[in-house]
Amino acid sequence: MACRQAGLLIGPAFNIFLRLCDFHLGPFVVNKYTAPGLFMCLLWILLQLAVVFMYWDLLPLERGKSKESSTNQSREEEDEQQHVEEDDDEEKPLMGSQEVLGSYGSVVASNTPTYHSPAASNATLNHISPPASPVPPDSHEPSSPFKNFSISREFLREEVVVLLAAQFITLFNQTALETMVTPLTQKYFGYGELENSIMYCLCGVEVIAGFLFVRWLSRRVAERVVLAIGLTICNISGVWCLIFLAKPLGGFPWQLAEFIIGVFLQVLGLPFVAVAQVSLFSKVTAEKTQGFSQGVRRSVGGLATILGPLWAGGLTDNMYIMMGVMMALLALLTMMLAFSYDRLVAPATEEQVDDSDSCS
Repeated sequence: MACRQAGLLIGPAFNIFLRLCDFHLGPFVVNKYTAPGLFMCLLWILLQLAVVFMYWDLLPLERGKSKESSTNQSREEEDEQQHVEEDDDEEKPLMGSQEVLGSYGSVVASNTPTYHSPAASNATLNHISPPASPVPPDSHEPSSPFKNFSISREFLREEVVVLLAAQFITLFNQTALETMVTPLTQKYFGYGELENSIMYCLCGVEVIAGFLFVRWLSRRVAERVVLAIGLTICNISGVWCLIFLAKPLGGFPWQLAEFIIGVFLQVLGLPFVAVAQVSLFSKVTAEKTQGFSQGVRRSVGGLATILGPLWAGGLTDNMYIMMGVMMALLALLTMMLAFSYDRLVAPATEEQVDDSDSCS
């Protein structure tokens, strides 16, 4: 997650050296407009080589676990059966009623020889310790993860809706801000390609430092606390941008300071929200359908990255409307978090809290 967010911000910083390209590659012209496409092509080729030579599929752990559990279960049943039979043998009297011909303590002479047939002895042995029937290895197939799965029951829960909304609103505002920044700096500060690239590079450094701080913080506080801190910072940033960036006040130094503070706060709150909502989403959704659930979360994020630039790109001349909608989305998410704060915990944690409350 940190690498993805850092890539979104550091990517534009590569224009620092890509803008200097001016040469021919056969019949193709490589300049500042075509160099980014060639650079991305080379990166994809390196990724393909890394996947071919360094990636391999893991063994199917589910089938191995099911076989191991079935074997252990058959062994436990066999041991329990042997213990029960030993207890039955201990409870049996040394002489049965059919074997006692006289009273206790009397000596009865019998001239009738006793013969034990092999069949009877085998039957007795089979009665004492019957062999356990072997369990076929493929008898316990893993059940489908989508058995008894309901999309409405899984994704229309309160905590899941809040986390999906956090995913959408965070990426919507982030991509809208990235789209808005370039024309804004060109309009008020006269920034060109180099200045914007340096700004994106500095934002990437801030994001990486923010993720490192969130990693340290998440070991000491709960994820919902991290999410609340991030939303607080994002709300402060939204109010600041709505006041000072929609219509900058003062001269050039004041406008530049207002812009830097707004962007700094917006980028600062991003790691808190991004990490907390991903971690919580994996905990509040079912473990067997994590692949499907994470796909839904990524689809919501992809939709936000499409709609964000479309919203900001068409409203660069109406900053109050653009920033007002972004601020309204943050306020809505903050209210949803406040009302659902108690439910943003792992299910196991909820059970432990309930048990402790009942015990006390």
